[in-house]
Amino acid sequence: MKILILSWKDIKNPLSGGAEIFTDELIKKLVTKNYQVTLLTSKFRGSLDKEIINNYQVIRVGNRWTVYTKAFNYYIKYLSGKFDLVIDQINTIPFFAKFYVKEKNILLIHQLCREVWFYEIFFPLNLAGYLIEPFYLRLLKDKQVVTVSESTKKDLLKYGFDNKKIYIISEGISIKPLEKLPLVEQIKESNPTILFLGNIRPMKRLEHIIKSFELAKKEIKNLNFWIVGVGKDRYFEKIMRLIKNSIYKNDITYFGKVNNEEKMRLLQKAHLLCVTSVKEGWGLVVTEANSQGTPAIVYNVDGLKDSVKNNETGIICEKNTPEDLAENIIKLLKDKERYEILRKNSWEWSKEINFEKSLKDFEKIIYQIMKN
Repeated sequence: MKILILSWKDIKNPLSGGAEIFTDELIKKLVTKNYQVTLLTSKFRGSLDKEIINNYQVIRVGNRWTVYTKAFNYYIKYLSGKFDLVIDQINTIPFFAKFYVKEKNILLIHQLCREVWFYEIFFPLNLAGYLIEPFYLRLLKDKQVVTVSESTKKDLLKYGFDNKKIYIISEGISIKPLEKLPLVEQIKESNPTILFLGNIRPMKRLEHIIKSFELAKKEIKNLNFWIVGVGKDRYFEKIMRLIKNSIYKNDITYFGKVNNEEKMRLLQKAHLLCVTSVKEGWGLVVTEANSQGTPAIVYNVDGLKDSVKNNETGIICEKNTPEDLAENIIKLLKDKERYEILRKNSWEWSKEINFEKSLKDFEKIIYQIMKN
């Protein structure tokens, strides 16, 4: 089967995140089952117009903003009618493939944008995007949708999508869970350590974790904070200033971008992962941390409340505030018995969340769609 995926970012894009990791891993699995997959996406500085990544073809046209019209033109000119299935991956803005592709087509949505508009896009585009999103979603509500969480499904139902046409497939992680869970004293830092790992963007609300760290450190004197990730523009500069001006700056380590080996090491050695995003499709970094024996404390938002089973595999804050996050950090790090239960449960659950299951789920959906 030949599949075309329309997406505004690919795995090599500097702005790629959890959605792109998921897409890349799913395509790699599809290719091993003899599917022919092409990804039509946007260019970025230094990118090739065409290349083969992990045995699938990537075609790049336009930039972050123009990729939607450029992809339409490219499809009409070169790709029309050459595939069995077209997947419109919505990451903020849809490609509206249903209005011009000849093939059967479905939507792939990790999360709706909604309030994220106000964190990631400048005024007045953020307000325009927020107001327009419900309208274009309703234009697409007749389509079959693949998503990765119950939270996103509930969001879609609000905008008129058919419950019977929304399919939830398993998320997955590209790293292997530890085969055996070592004792805390064998693998963790000598000092209690919290970790942030991800793109340093406004929607991640890293400033909340910095504030919660400063509050928690008043109770846990030897607490450390590791920050892993890269960013740009004013928000990144703001975060660097907050670190520099913190009274506990000597206990905050900024690693920047790290390779996979270092990422694994940090995930294993940190005691807690903290995630304070505005919303997520799932919260891939939570499952990654769990797989390395590190539970997470997260805000009560879409996606994160799917990737954490409250008080079983981690903690979901009652209030999305630095104060509540700090209180949970203190309580959990001081309660060794509870910490060990969450650590073990999260590690066990992470073994059930994998791309083999994603592939099985996805193939069932494809079979059903192509049969109708």
